[in-house]
Amino acid sequence: MSGPAGRISRTMGSRTALGTGLATTAVAALSRAPERVGHVFRRRYPTIAVTGMTGVGKTALADRLSRRSATPGSADVGSATMERRTRRQARLRGFRFRVVPGENAATRLGALDEVFHDDAVDGVLHVVAWGHATPRRTAGTTGTAEATREAQLAAELEDWTITAHRLASMAVRREKPTWLVIAVTKADLFPDELDEAVRYYSPGSGSPFADRLDELRRLAGGAKLSVDVLPVCAAGGDRRSAVPDKQCATMVDRLEARLAQLSGHV
Repeated sequence: MSGPAGRISRTMGSRTALGTGLATTAVAALSRAPERVGHVFRRRYPTIAVTGMTGVGKTALADRLSRRSATPGSADVGSATMERRTRRQARLRGFRFRVVPGENAATRLGALDEVFHDDAVDGVLHVVAWGHATPRRTAGTTGTAEATREAQLAAELEDWTITAHRLASMAVRREKPTWLVIAVTKADLFPDELDEAVRYYSPGSGSPFADRLDELRRLAGGAKLSVDVLPVCAAGGDRRSAVPDKQCATMVDRLEARLAQLSGHV
């Protein structure tokens, strides 16, 4: 076809092709938009699994980190379901905490699978208490629960073994390094032994916990798993106590600052 009619046909064809190309590009961009938004959100609000045996104060610490009031009754019976907390900071940054229940129940195993496999978290905050975990009475029972410090340390070590295996499985599947912060909580109960407590949980110290931590690093690859050990307490006493609340706040701030560094916020 030649002449004016041919030129009009060719022009319309070019415009149609251009329109189709733009539409295809727009659809492709829109299809990738949720993924991009999700990536930005996750980078600004990384997800952190809060793990540890029952009674170590996971929920109390997560409440303090997220600036949330303490959960009523949590000191008596631990939660049997995963709890969620969000810490919102300035410049649209913060953290999303996933508090894994400490009770050995199906809900706990399901929560561990979720945070380490189904929707793998960005980092792990493992809470320990150097044998000072609050003994838990079974839900629905009355009376005071009792447990020796040695028994609590043994239970803590057993709990860590379960968590460490899942953490190692997550770490070997990822390209980027995985970070782990071990929070030695209830520091107000042993203020004169903080250095000894931190050393007990530190890699290479030769303690039973450190030995299993060293094994985890071998399984995951030492370069792929960074480990920090920090003392902390969710609440202290008055100014006359060995660890006043102001000192506890300083510990929490130091922990939060380290979480921000590991998350790339600073």
